[in-house]
Amino acid sequence: MQNDYLHIILADDDEDDRLFFTDAFDELKMNTKVETFNDGVALMKYLNKQDVLLPNVLFLDLNMPKKSGIECLTEIKANEKMADVAIAIYSTSASEEDIEETFVLGANIYIKKPSDFNQLKKILSEVVAINWQYQTHCLDIDNFLLSIE
Repeated sequence: MQNDYLHIILADDDEDDRLFFTDAFDELKMNTKVETFNDGVALMKYLNKQDVLLPNVLFLDLNMPKKSGIECLTEIKANEKMADVAIAIYSTSASEEDIEETFVLGANIYIKKPSDFNQLKKILSEVVAINWQYQTHCLDIDNFLLSIE
């Protein structure tokens, strides 16, 4: 770990979703630093800075203006510097096509955005607790889609 906290980034063009996300982490009282970006261009500009502190987990919305989540995922996975960043797709879409495409492109987990705040807190708590090194090495399509009951 880079610091004594988990560095979390969310890239999502929906302001309400960004607020919902940061509020959930605030209520979880976990040792995290959460940053948000409202489009893929701003995210990639940040990630490509020379001395940037890369996130431990990057939550990536698929449908963003300027540069989509798929485009960001492709760029991140093609960059050796970012190889260890865990990527959680965080989308309203639950289409099999989106799930399979992001799996093939190298995302670590796929999360359908919940509409319930308590469900979001439960999901975020679960995602932060994952041992990403283990998760990355044992990944298959059956455990790619996160479903928490």
